[in-house]
Order: sequence, then C-alpha cells, then structure tokens
Amino acid sequence: MKVTFSRKANMFEAGIFAVLNEKKEELEKQGRKIYNLSVGTPDFETPAHIRRAVEAAAREADHYKYALTDLPQLVEAVRTFYQKRFGVALEPQEIMSMNGSQEGMAHFAWTLCDPGDVVLVPNPGYPIFKIGPLLCDARTVEYPLYEKNGFLPVLSAIPEETARAAKFMVVNYPSNPTCAVANDDFYRELIAFAKKYEIVILHDNAYSDIIFGKKQGGSFLQYEGAKEVGVEFYSLSKSFDYTGARLSFCLGNREIVRKFRAIRTQIDYGVFLPVQYGAIAALTGPFDCVIRQCAEYERRSRALVRGLCGIGWQVKESAGTMFVWAPLPDGYTDSNRFCLELMERSGVICVPGSSFGSLGEGYVRFALVLPKEGLLEAVEAIRASGIIK
Repeated sequence: MKVTFSRKANMFEAGIFAVLNEKKEELEKQGRKIYNLSVGTPDFETPAHIRRAVEAAAREADHYKYALTDLPQLVEAVRTFYQKRFGVALEPQEIMSMNGSQEGMAHFAWTLCDPGDVVLVPNPGYPIFKIGPLLCDARTVEYPLYEKNGFLPVLSAIPEETARAAKFMVVNYPSNPTCAVANDDFYRELIAFAKKYEIVILHDNAYSDIIFGKKQGGSFLQYEGAKEVGVEFYSLSKSFDYTGARLSFCLGNREIVRKFRAIRTQIDYGVFLPVQYGAIAALTGPFDCVIRQCAEYERRSRALVRGLCGIGWQVKESAGTMFVWAPLPDGYTDSNRFCLELMERSGVICVPGSSFGSLGEGYVRFALVLPKEGLLEAVEAIRASGIIK
C-alpha cells in the first residue's frame, strides 16, 4: 500500500541535525574524541531538593491519576516566585502550566489564529517559533534581527500593512540563538507597538536566569501595559535543570490564558503530579543553585570565546544564555558545510546558523554543555585541526 503523508508531515524531512548525528556516530566508531556542543541540554544535575520532592510524590498511589488541573500549591508557588523574582503580581487566572515551552509554542497559535492569519516571528530564531504557527495553519512573516542592531528588531521597519494583519508576535530575550539581551526601552516600545496595531505579544523567557556581568534578567510582564497585550512563557528547564520533566508556564493576560487553557484541555489531562511537586520545590526552594549555575555558564562562555579569539577565530562575548553565537571564520560562507568540516577535522560539533533561519547563515551556535576544561580542549582541537586560517 502506498501511504500519502500530509503536507505538515512532509515539512519535517531529515535535515542538518540528522546529518550531524550520522557523522558523529561514524567518527565515534573510529574512536575519535567528540566534543558535542550542539544540543542545549544542560549537563548540570537537577538540584537534590527538587529530585527529593519528585521522589516523595512518586511514592503516593493517588499521584498516578489524571492531574486535570494545576495544583493550588503550584499556582501559589508561581505567584510568590514571580513577585519575589521579578516584582510581578499575578492572579491565579493568569497562570497555567504546559508540558514545556516547546509544546506551548506548538499549540499557542490555535488560541488566536484562523488558517492564514499572520504571525510575526524572528529571523534568526528558535525553529519552533515558526513551526508552531505553521502547524496551526497560520502564516508566518519573519522580522529580521541584525547584529548591527544588537539583534533587536527595528519595530518601525515592519511594514504597516504587515503589522495591521498580524495576530501575534513571538519575541525571545535573552535570545536563542543570538544570545542578545533586550533593554527596558525596547520592551516599552514593543508594548506601545502592540497596542497601536492590536498585536498579541508572546514573550519566551527561557533564559532570564542566565545573564552575565552581574546583571539580573527580567520579565516582559514587569513593564506597564504588558498584561494588556500579551503573555510570557517561563520555563524551569534551563534555570533549574528540570528539562526532562517538561514543565513551563504561560503567564499574563487572563483572557489569553483562559482560552489557551481551554485548547490544551483537549490535548492532555494535566501535568503528572510528581512533576508538579518537583516544580513547587524548585520555585519555593533555595535560589543560590541558580545563581551559581549562571556564574558557571559565564565562566564557560568567557573561556570558549576568549579561547577561540586566541586561535584567530574572532567571536564576541555573549550577554547571556547557555550558548555562544559565533560568526563563521574567515574564508567560510556556508555554515552547514563549515560545521561538517569542523566535525570531521576537529571532532567539535556545533549547529549551523542557517538552521535558525536565513539570517542565521554566516554564524554557528555552540552550546555550553561541557565544563570549562572540556571547552578549552575543544578549542585546542580546533586549533590543531588547522581549520582556522
């Protein structure tokens, strides 16, 4: 029987990630040393108090039933955390959990868009920002992020016709992959822009706890008028190394949260209760582990960037996130080809910038998922390979 797949299914043919993985396995079979700096999966242990909370909850037989809703204790933990961490007051109706921000991004457009409605997404940007709306039959229009503008959008450059047609806009700072951090003026301008054109803002705040230079990351919701125009996704994955548990929150405008919750009740029956209890422990427990981890990411980032500069690969220091966004070395113009050659010659794996959109071409992304010593070994492997002219 010949099976005909849907247009959506055919959007996801094997790409550069499959090619990189195949090449990695080939090199490993040859006994080569591999430095895998491609996937942003933290290498830190989940804090013990969080694991203990999950373990204790997992012993309770009743906790294996459908959750259906968020535990009141979890909602209260989020409220308290956001007030303490960001100075943002939230009501219970302004809070809902999701099975990770990736899942939330995949389904959010159903809340606002009919087929063909316009969604503004960043280029370069994390792939689900674009894929999510496309899966919901919306139409994406990319807004450009250029290094000369600090990888911030020039809102006044978005055509008025496009702005008036847009239903919502995805914004992500600190940014994956560009590592850019937005300032207060940008958020105020963004809220004014959203009000003028009646565009909902979806702010992905996954990296607010990984900001360098002794600066503290903020929340979109701390700015006046933010709740009128949008919502924020806050994830426990990178801050608390709770990645496999898959728990994030959609916070902000209560009507948007209410409608999004109604959509999601058709998809699942609530987050597994032991996972919710682990999240409560994370949000109400000590924050010093998050601060120490941020300092370690900064040490790693500085070591990698300065190491690369020391061998002739000119890379700017990052403002935050668990990544380094590096321009291609002199003599290279194709990020896919460069990444494959880099892996073949040095064993170092990074992600081609083109995977994040057309304006990502000319860059590569490194994930800071090895200790400082491992990153310096990777730099030495790159130097010894002779790939840097």
